[in-house]
Amino acid sequence: MNLSQIKAVVFDCDGVMFDTAQANRKFYDLVLDHFNKPPLTDAQFVQVHMMTVVDAISYLFPDVTDHAPVFRCVKQIGAHNFIQYMEMADGLVDLLSVLGSCGYIRAVATNRTDTMPKVLSDFDLTDQFDMVVTAADVTNPKPHPEQLEKIMARFSFYPDQVLFIGDSMYDQQAARAAGTVFAAFRQPQLDADLHAQAMADFASALGITDK
Repeated sequence: MNLSQIKAVVFDCDGVMFDTAQANRKFYDLVLDHFNKPPLTDAQFVQVHMMTVVDAISYLFPDVTDHAPVFRCVKQIGAHNFIQYMEMADGLVDLLSVLGSCGYIRAVATNRTDTMPKVLSDFDLTDQFDMVVTAADVTNPKPHPEQLEKIMARFSFYPDQVLFIGDSMYDQQAARAAGTVFAAFRQPQLDADLHAQAMADFASALGITDK
């Protein structure tokens, strides 16, 4: 497809910028174990991988009326302690570099909350993004389009000038609702304008590989 109108590339974090499967499983399994619940099933993992922590806790503890003790446990365990188990996607730094040198706005739209600044800092990515929008920065996290709308408003972009790279149904729904171009990363089952298996595929699609 023709991506010549694109001016901004927006990345989801979990599953795109980073493989966070191990980190998220370890974190939620520890929370569940604290309340004598079994580890995440694969079906549960798919859901919590997309959700905010608040929504994930509600989903994992549907029979609990008062989630305050669970959130106290979450805070005590500390999601930031599991950043060490995250693996940055091969080619991400190279892609961000070429995007920056070619004048593209680089942004993040993630349902992570207070851990995102530390993630970027720990992996030396803080200066690689022009804007970062987390679930804590909006009233409605993904699948609502508010995060993408916030980015578009900041830079006065039209939806067709924004390429959003995601890996989940939440990302797909947010992109469609916002009207942006949607790229699915390593998830061929998603309805996307572009499918990619590697970070280099995005540079190729934008025609900036050799710049």
